[in-house]
Parts: sequence; structure tokens; C-alpha cells
Amino acid sequence: MYKEAKFKMSEERLQQLKEELVFLQTVREKEVAQQIKEARSFGDLTENSEYDEAKTEQGKLYAKIAEIKNLVENAEIVKASDKTDSVGMGSLVTVLDMETGTEDTYEIVGSQEADPTMGRISDDSPFGKGMMGRKDGEAFSIEAPAGVLAFKILKIE
Repeated sequence: MYKEAKFKMSEERLQQLKEELVFLQTVREKEVAQQIKEARSFGDLTENSEYDEAKTEQGKLYAKIAEIKNLVENAEIVKASDKTDSVGMGSLVTVLDMETGTEDTYEIVGSQEADPTMGRISDDSPFGKGMMGRKDGEAFSIEAPAGVLAFKILKIE
């Protein structure tokens, strides 16, 4: 039997998704229904671009609602690790890029909360997987399109 994929996320992210779902199913759905109603009042639906746009918007809305429902129904709540001796979910990790000598700090999060521009790296990403379970001072490398990249863990918080 097919098993649904689980989406790792914090309790806070799950709550955000639930709030967005309620908004889309109440406020936004009524707005789109009103747009369709207004467009219908313009007459012949075969040449009514406003109606076509409103129906397209409705389709996008229903797709977004289905996507969020799937995320909520298959959410796996992960708690930040209290351990600081090895990298785990919720760890704040400072790494040294062995090639460039630059230091960066990243937070290890679930895939639904990842935002590399904000230093939030998914535990499912190659970089996140490369760090998971590593200890302070440990070096690791990952395969990237640019080749093999080497890093060293400087600090785990």
C-alpha cells in the first residue's frame, strides 16, 4: 500500500499552515466566488475574459488549499534537539568553507521551513544531510554541481 510522505516541521510552522488554510477556505474562497459572480453578470460566458480569469483563480485557490491540507495531514512535528554535542534538528551550526575560508552559521530545520537565504537549511538537503550527526571540529564534504565541497564544523549550539 502507498504510504504518504511525512513533512518535517516545527509546531509553529504547522500552526502557520493551519491559519493559512482557514484564511484560504473562508476569506479567500468567498472573494473568488464573488469575482465569479460579478463576471457572470457581464453576460455571455464564451467571450468573457473576466469569467475565465476568475475561474483560473478559483482553480489555483483549490490547488493551494489541497496542497496545504496535504502538508497539515502529513505533518511530522520535530522538536529541536537539546544536544549540542552533535548536529541535529534545530541545531545552530557554524561551519568553515575549507576552500574559501569563510564562516557561516546555519539552522537545521525541516524541509517546510527551509530558507537558505535566511540561513535555515533543510535536514533533507545534501548540505543538511552532510552535517547531521557530525560533531564539533569534524570535517565533511558534499557533492555539488560545482564539484565536491569541503566544510568543517566550528561550533554547534
